[in-house]
Amino acid sequence: MYMTEKAAEQGNEGASASEADFRTAVVPAAGLGTRFLPATKTVPKELLPVVDTPGIELVASEAAESGASRLVIVTSPGKDGVVAHFVEDLVLESTLAERGKFQLLEKVRKAQGLLDVTSVVQEEPLGLGHAVAQAEAVLDPDEDVIAVLLPDDLVLPRGVLDVMNRVRRKRGGSVLCAIDVPKDQVSAYGVFDVAPVPDAVNPNVLRVKGMVEKPDLDDAPSTFAAAGRYLLDRAIFDALRRIGPGAGGELQLTDAISLLIDEGHPVHVVVHRGSRHDLGNPGGYLRAAVDFALEREEYGPALREWLQHRLDPAWNPQLTADE
Repeated sequence: MYMTEKAAEQGNEGASASEADFRTAVVPAAGLGTRFLPATKTVPKELLPVVDTPGIELVASEAAESGASRLVIVTSPGKDGVVAHFVEDLVLESTLAERGKFQLLEKVRKAQGLLDVTSVVQEEPLGLGHAVAQAEAVLDPDEDVIAVLLPDDLVLPRGVLDVMNRVRRKRGGSVLCAIDVPKDQVSAYGVFDVAPVPDAVNPNVLRVKGMVEKPDLDDAPSTFAAAGRYLLDRAIFDALRRIGPGAGGELQLTDAISLLIDEGHPVHVVVHRGSRHDLGNPGGYLRAAVDFALEREEYGPALREWLQHRLDPAWNPQLTADE
């Protein structure tokens, strides 16, 4: 299904990942990870492993595959470990090489070779919009679009940024990613108010008329929810400077996008029909780990066998009786 989506929008205006119109991928990673305490007391949530690879490395790899050359990580004061993951560790690498553990050495070196990494600090937790705004200071003057990837969201299969890039090349403005969620879950998301695009060959490309952050069930304009992938025109930074606090008293990215829409900027959404894992809560994180492990040759068969055994109604482990 997803490959059909990609091919449908490509038409005569296809662009490979190497031809992406964006150079910089912004990853907001300033949160405290309170849902994962006490683990995140010392380990940033973004470094919790999905099997053996931190979530932020998976997101960085996705950005690199889609054509980004630089990663801007938005951190909070004292949260240096996320950036350190992308810095070479000469002592560890030397130790692995001396012990002949070359496969592990290759895995350790992967993150540092993905992208050029820059960090900016969000001094206060004032919302996603405020976090994205911090990236403006490190952009090159000629960059007119950025990608924003939320590290809590794993969007599978990869490739949605490529589709979004093609849509932006054809229609301009900003392009966002959505998933279709059950009606009873819309209050947990930013939700799009959408309309069909008359000349679109791909029915999953829609025009965005507005956005509502975490609406009540009765107020939700659709069931299309933001899925943590954005291609944002540079005009977003001016919009962020002109909005006030929104839901939760924070500067909401959705409010800035809504302002652009009100002022006539084109904004479209690609509805992703693949899957999405939410690494921002323990339940979603566990599902992602199981899903990724099942796809791994070294873990999948044994894990699948164990799960079948564990889910058998006859499962009833007992303590060994005392003699």
